[in-house]
Amino acid sequence: MKKPVVAIIGRPNVGKSTLFNRIIGKRVAIVEDTPGVTRDRNYAATSYQGRDFILVDTGGLEPDSSDLILSQMKRQARIAIDEADIIIFLMDGKEGLAFADIEIADMLRQVSKPVFYAINKIDSKKVEEGIADFYRLAVEKLYFISAEHGRCVDELLDDIYLLLPIAEEGDSSEQDAPPKIAVVGKPNVGKSTLVNRLLGKERLLTSPTPGTTRDAIDTIVTYYKKRYLFVDTAGIRKKARVERGVESFSVVRSLKSIDRCDIAILLIDAVEGITDQDLKIARYIEEAGKGCIIGINKWDIVEKDDKTMDQYKKHFYSLYPYISHIPIVFISALTGNRVAKIYPEIRSVMEEYSRHITTGELNRFIGHIADRLPSSTYKGKPVKIYYATQIGVRPPKFVIFVNYPGAINPNTTRYIENSMRNQWGFRGVPIRIVIRRK
Repeated sequence: MKKPVVAIIGRPNVGKSTLFNRIIGKRVAIVEDTPGVTRDRNYAATSYQGRDFILVDTGGLEPDSSDLILSQMKRQARIAIDEADIIIFLMDGKEGLAFADIEIADMLRQVSKPVFYAINKIDSKKVEEGIADFYRLAVEKLYFISAEHGRCVDELLDDIYLLLPIAEEGDSSEQDAPPKIAVVGKPNVGKSTLVNRLLGKERLLTSPTPGTTRDAIDTIVTYYKKRYLFVDTAGIRKKARVERGVESFSVVRSLKSIDRCDIAILLIDAVEGITDQDLKIARYIEEAGKGCIIGINKWDIVEKDDKTMDQYKKHFYSLYPYISHIPIVFISALTGNRVAKIYPEIRSVMEEYSRHITTGELNRFIGHIADRLPSSTYKGKPVKIYYATQIGVRPPKFVIFVNYPGAINPNTTRYIENSMRNQWGFRGVPIRIVIRRK
């Protein structure tokens, strides 16, 4: 059953993100008292009284704005209105009825969809005294709420609830969840452009200005009847360059997006090349236990011949052998060249991420490498590996039982990991190895 879409629209800084967070019950959208903090549409699947819907937070609508970013925000908000089944038009009770509110209301009268007119920030008697002006909108019902404190939000949701479809029994919409792929990297490497290209339309706001994306945005993409959930994230700068407030929270959100994904596509600028910051992000992906694909973007503006890709890979892997198991895809998100190559890599890495080795096969392998361990003795006594078993997937996790765990140093563990990769691949995924005494 298709979930209805409920979009929250309104001018900048009227509390749309606060209401979004209040309805879904957790802090997903960035909330700060600065106009224009939410620039893209932010989606979240949620439910009320057992009825499911998709809630959309949007950038602010400023009908008369000529500013490039604000005009794109307005365009994104209009797309959200077109996609929505139900609309919440939010206004600011403290500021009173603005001319822009009247213009937006006039625009919504032309939309043949249910519209709920909500006046936010009604959290004191002084504010209540100034709300009479909103009746000039001449709409059937106004909802006076405080998104921050939750006042009367349930009244708004109760009326929306009546328009939501009853969930059908045996609804399997949550089964076979699509893999979650986070697109991460430094600012302005083309993350939003890539997700837009994969989706096939302008779902995310793009701009040559670094830092345009501030929230982590989820997008479902269907490719050859298979579904993928892509997460566009804010650029991850060096800590010393991260400003306090919105940007620092955006970086935290990007790191959290890595934590909740299955695979991270680390996007790197082909012209600039890999940097220390890219390597730090790769280490974070590894530490988080996620699959990884490296996307070399803007490949269309690199001078090259038929050997350039192979030479690039060899040079890259020779410099950074500890990430030589991560596949590399050369793409141009702007032109779309080779972007489709990402999908088979995602499928391949997901298979490796979920790979399970039988105990028998694993122990035959352990028997073959046991005599070749770098640490074959410990305090004059032979080191013995008794047996091993796999205890988890996503990422693959193994427990190896030995007589002297202290003998298995990081070099030995790395040798075992590299031997496992030579045997089974595990391409693009981290391997967790736990050493225990028998």
